[in-house]
Amino acid sequence: MRCLGIDYGAKRVGLSYGDEIGVATPLPALIDAEPAKRWAALVALVKARKITDFVLGFPFNMDDTVGFKAKEVEAFAEKLRTAFGLPVHFVDERLTSYEAESSIPKAKRREVRASGLVDSRAATIILQDFLNEKVVPPPPEDES
Repeated sequence: MRCLGIDYGAKRVGLSYGDEIGVATPLPALIDAEPAKRWAALVALVKARKITDFVLGFPFNMDDTVGFKAKEVEAFAEKLRTAFGLPVHFVDERLTSYEAESSIPKAKRREVRASGLVDSRAATIILQDFLNEKVVPPPPEDES
């Protein structure tokens, strides 16, 4: 299992990587202004890392409804499935960007946001939630 965690956005795409070890690590976000260049970089990353699964943050509204942003994410998920033929798993991403941004000093948030750091931290939280549910820890060793 080689998972790519994704915090999808129209301007920036946060990324993280995790495998059967069960630890999500942030990767540089895709921040190019041109969507075609962001897509090309994503394709190269998927091939280089030999990704087997996508884990995509799904933006439910706080009242559990699905809004416009969720439709964008669903369309992106379909593009991933079509292009790669790999499974796409959705994880509730409510408050992940807030959680990721809260670790950054307020004075630096605007500067850091443009870099994609917050987006990749959010992708890491999304992927870690998924891995926590899917990766079973090894049994303890018998010390007898």
